[in-house]
Amino acid sequence: MDKFKDIISKPIQTELVFFVNGKKVVESSPDPEWTLLWYLRKKLHLTGTKYGCGEGGCGACTVMVSQYLRNEDHIKHYAVNACLTPVCAMHGLAVTTVEGIGSTHDRLHPVQERIAKAHGSQCGFCTPGIVMSMYALLRNKIKIDYNDLETALQGNLCRCTGYRPIIEGFKTFTEGWEQNYVKNTPSSCAMGKDCCKLKTKEKTENRNLFNTSEFQPYSPSQEPIFPPELKIKDDYTQHNLLFIGENVTWIRPKSLQDLLLLKKEYTYGKIIAGNTEVGIEMKFKNKKYPVLISPMFIKEMNVCVTSKSGVKIGAAVSLTETNNFLSEEISRNKGNVEILEAIRDMLHWFAGNQIRNVATIVGNVITASPISDLNPIFLASSSKLYVSSYLRGEREIIIDTNFFEGYRKVALKEDEVVTAIEIPFTKEKQFFKAYKQARRRDDDISIVTAAFNVVLEENNNLIKEVKLCFGGMAPTTICATKSSQKIVGMQWNKQLLNVVFESLSGELELDNSAPGGMAEYRKSLCLSLFFRFYLYVSQKLINGLTSSKTEICGVQEIRCGEPKSSQCFEIKNNDRKSYDTVGQPIIHTSALKQATGEAIYCDDMPIIEGELYLSLIFSDKSFAKINTVDASKALLEPGVVSFISAKDLPDECNKMGSIFKDEEIFSSQIVTSRACVIGAIIAKSESAARKAKQLVTVTYESLEPTVVSIEDAIKHESFFPGHPKTLSKGNIKQAIENAKYVREGYIRSAAQEHFYLETMSAFAVRKEDELEIIATTQNPAEIAHTVSETLRIPNHKVVAKVKRVGGGFGGKETRAAVLAVPVAIAAYKLKKPVRAVLDRDEDMQVTGYRHPILTKYKVAFNDDGKISGVIFDVYANAGNCMDISCAMIERVLCHLDNCYIIPNIEINAYLCKTNLPPNTAFRGFGAPKAMLAAECMIRDVAATLRKSYEEIVNLNMYQEGDRTHFNQALTYCTLSKCWKECIESSNYYERKAAIEEFNRCNRWKKKGISLVPTKYGISFQTDVLNQGGALLLVYNDGSILLSIGGIEMGQGLFTKMTQVASKALGVDISKIHISEMATDKVPNSSATAASISSDLYGMAIIDACNTIKQRLEPYRRLNEDGKWEDWVLAAYLDRVSLSATGFYALPKINYDRITNSGDLFEYFTYGVACSEVIIDCLTGDHQVLRTDIVMDLGESLNPAIDIGQIEGAFMQGYGFFTLEEMLFAPTGEVLTKGPGTYKIPGFSDIPKEFNVSLLKGAPNPRAVYSSKAVGEPPLFLAASVFFAIKEAIKAYREEQGICSEFVLEAPATCARIRMACEDKITQQVKPTIKSGGQPWNISV
Repeated sequence: MDKFKDIISKPIQTELVFFVNGKKVVESSPDPEWTLLWYLRKKLHLTGTKYGCGEGGCGACTVMVSQYLRNEDHIKHYAVNACLTPVCAMHGLAVTTVEGIGSTHDRLHPVQERIAKAHGSQCGFCTPGIVMSMYALLRNKIKIDYNDLETALQGNLCRCTGYRPIIEGFKTFTEGWEQNYVKNTPSSCAMGKDCCKLKTKEKTENRNLFNTSEFQPYSPSQEPIFPPELKIKDDYTQHNLLFIGENVTWIRPKSLQDLLLLKKEYTYGKIIAGNTEVGIEMKFKNKKYPVLISPMFIKEMNVCVTSKSGVKIGAAVSLTETNNFLSEEISRNKGNVEILEAIRDMLHWFAGNQIRNVATIVGNVITASPISDLNPIFLASSSKLYVSSYLRGEREIIIDTNFFEGYRKVALKEDEVVTAIEIPFTKEKQFFKAYKQARRRDDDISIVTAAFNVVLEENNNLIKEVKLCFGGMAPTTICATKSSQKIVGMQWNKQLLNVVFESLSGELELDNSAPGGMAEYRKSLCLSLFFRFYLYVSQKLINGLTSSKTEICGVQEIRCGEPKSSQCFEIKNNDRKSYDTVGQPIIHTSALKQATGEAIYCDDMPIIEGELYLSLIFSDKSFAKINTVDASKALLEPGVVSFISAKDLPDECNKMGSIFKDEEIFSSQIVTSRACVIGAIIAKSESAARKAKQLVTVTYESLEPTVVSIEDAIKHESFFPGHPKTLSKGNIKQAIENAKYVREGYIRSAAQEHFYLETMSAFAVRKEDELEIIATTQNPAEIAHTVSETLRIPNHKVVAKVKRVGGGFGGKETRAAVLAVPVAIAAYKLKKPVRAVLDRDEDMQVTGYRHPILTKYKVAFNDDGKISGVIFDVYANAGNCMDISCAMIERVLCHLDNCYIIPNIEINAYLCKTNLPPNTAFRGFGAPKAMLAAECMIRDVAATLRKSYEEIVNLNMYQEGDRTHFNQALTYCTLSKCWKECIESSNYYERKAAIEEFNRCNRWKKKGISLVPTKYGISFQTDVLNQGGALLLVYNDGSILLSIGGIEMGQGLFTKMTQVASKALGVDISKIHISEMATDKVPNSSATAASISSDLYGMAIIDACNTIKQRLEPYRRLNEDGKWEDWVLAAYLDRVSLSATGFYALPKINYDRITNSGDLFEYFTYGVACSEVIIDCLTGDHQVLRTDIVMDLGESLNPAIDIGQIEGAFMQGYGFFTLEEMLFAPTGEVLTKGPGTYKIPGFSDIPKEFNVSLLKGAPNPRAVYSSKAVGEPPLFLAASVFFAIKEAIKAYREEQGICSEFVLEAPATCARIRMACEDKITQQVKPTIKSGGQPWNISV
């Protein structure tokens, strides 16, 4: 410490001081390794700020930071990711968390109120972060528009809602919203005559899902004041900071001279601004940076100035401030700012708003990522860096081809510091443009970036200077020098394109083993983006070349617009009692708590004295024999308490599995995937546990063969016993022989990660000889049962509890045991409370995915298109253990028909045993992949006969009374009604004709439109699971505590069940509370899954309520003018039991597999969607322009929750069908381990028009209060986007003279879309891609 003090000037501050929610925080010994998130949660116990990913990619940890700018006498507010922000960087600043802006006990902030009352919070885990992003926007800008809102939320993700209700709630803050709202007359509704506003008051009492008149007004004057101390005292900015931790030292010098001296003495010192790169390297790559230097208050590095030649931006200026400065400069200078415009435009797509608020341009340059968004611009523009060193003073470096020396290495000396970057203005007849293509529009790293700079001769269109620069094509940002030089002196005309395409095809070298994969696509992008630039320049030339009208569309990328929506539902008011909320859109019972950060999730539980932390050690081999496991070094680390492994359990107890006990809790001899758990370190802190686990050494002996893909499994006949599962009906052989047409096809769909925002967490505490477990599980009873068996203690001494779960989607049905069981073992053996949370990368590595499935089909049909028979061969990649794959494949078997009569059928379904993590349940549970095959088949039939898809559907679609291929009669079948209503409300045929015209007029953009129906069977397919229990406790004040066997994970189960209980008892909903699910209240419960929980527990609640009502009936008759409270008190005084259990079991499944007859499902949920898309044929980008959904949900228990489930399921399905791509190496390693590489849909991905209508007049007699299940059925409707994309590609291929029939695998990523849009570019590129070496990734 003395040496540091000798180097930097005085005064030196060694105590960290900042404010949190207006309260002063003083930390005498801050550790530079602490993040702000850790400090808020663990030190200050402010758990409203959540851990979602640890890499700044999800926004769950968003807080607002406020800084007083003394020179400007202005307070700057900005949102940051607390998971990346070092707490040491907060010195002299004010932090506001979600708890600091409002609470349910005091006063809600309007942001919190509106997101909750607009139904924008489901599981609620992402809600505090979204609230804080919006709050920071309001604090920074008085008048906002939709673009501001969208930009502010770019760095936030939500997996539940589908985003629409969040946007609708927050749009009420935008300027002019009132005007637009008033204009929204019934005639403007996209639902046309079906608009709710046109219905009579007898049927509807609300025009919308929420009433904006109830919102409290927002007034900036009511916001908390900035801490006066930070304005009065300037010590916080004038002192040098020095914080010395155990492993890292943090220094914030106040002068450039001190910074240069530090760099001279500590050349390995890392200069950090936003910690957006260094923080990730330290956390995920275990990089060590012992000295961190912050330039936050160095004047020379925090300026933006303009000169005659360009603009100079300080190295510490944030990207947000840079964007603001550039925007002002562009508005002042219209003619010479093309480079500045390129940077400004690129910054909009650069990461999320929270990252842009702290990251810097120079940081991006020096990081030298080969896929940098900005470096191609700086290379193409020959931007200039100003560099200083203590010994050699200042020099200037031009960013040219010599600057990027290698992978993440630039031409700087070790002791040099970049102080600023200068970006030049453009000159006359200079054209500059930059492009980026990524998997997702917002907050995504690029696949390829390109920047093109051309200067033409003044008197003609000859090329004088040119630079073609690319990112994503090599280990560094590159300039295609040969191609650039080759076209100097050429005329800017179409002949130029052939030369550039041929030259780039030869100069840009990629092979199949290139990191990142997609070699053909990346290279095609380079040519396509130059072509776009060519069109751009051609349009700009005066008296120069112009393109035809059909070509003009190629100049621009797909533009985003402000989304709009409508929701059509029916509320029946006939004879409705005042307490009856069933069928009304009341808000989620925890929504307000979630919006204020008060809702408690597993890891939010207060720390108990003596609590320990557990960290799992996973295999780093996919298939190997374990030779040795040595934890001796780890056990010597300070704070480490124990190491547990297979040696601590008897062999017969070291087993788990929902159906078959084929998975070891701790691997003993062999690992069969990288999800296998070797052991667990238990320590006194999380940091000690994670550090120690790196010291556990495991030696392996590799085994062969490593089976990763379905093809590997077929080759090695690696299938689970008992497979293939078969199902047949009729005479398929005869059907094929007699058919005029027989067509074969296939469809492949990939894995999908659940990406629930709350990662797996668990907490366990031993109480005497009992054990209490709190875990993020959809199946607490199974967790308790597994632990009971493992520890050999009775089940009644193991209690599992779940208050709420931050998203599940099936991923927490069985896989929660991977963490919860070791935590329980440790707590029981050590007699200490034990906590554990999986990091996002660990969660994605080990918890399994939606099953990758390859389906082959052979369909027989005749001239009219009537299907006579189909053979399906299904191959599902199940991973290394059975988990519940055998149940998943059963659902595949019975959903391969989707909505179509298949009189003769044969299905063979194989479960492939591979060396991947065990794949598991995911919303839809195999059905979406089965129905995808059916839809592909139907479209193949239409294509063969040259008939329309709709014609074939109408001919083959199920009608009332028809029997499925497993011989269940369809009763109350509303499928054709949904189909007709969707066609009508979406104006399908008119829009289809308009799209054909659009496609004729636009060469490089194509539109597509498609309809998709769905039929989803409701019930577990195993009798024993179709049961549910409830416990009803009535207290003598009339309040009611309700317990059920289901858990709340955002789907609104607790809300719906309080509505059911309210109606059944005839009391106001405010009297009823559900606290948690606990196995000591309701035993032997099934998993909250299969979309059937409302049906089971709703009926069980009615059963319990009827018991209580019968007991209270004598007292009601004696006091008919009394109230509920009077009757309850009277019963209590008369010593009548006021508690009751309720139970319900579905009618027994009478399906017989041998005869293939009987009823397999209780009923079916039906729906139809119509989606329209536009694709960019040059890049593969797309946008969903409009989606219309008609869903039969019987009589909805809660339209707001049900519509939210429809929209959320649709967007999750949209991710599955288009965006989300799990990548695996040939070795079985998972390559996508976080939001940086795995992209779920964001705010800007929702349909630009999103209309949802609940079918009217279709009560369901087989479920609680005539309702229907909703969680899973709507997900497949997102296939309408997939097939609309395929239609758009088909239009492009036909125009190019390419065969219009092709296979598009799911997901339809931008790479697949572009490469399916075959043209001269793709044909020129494909032969140039070298093969050889192991591919970077493979399809599994």
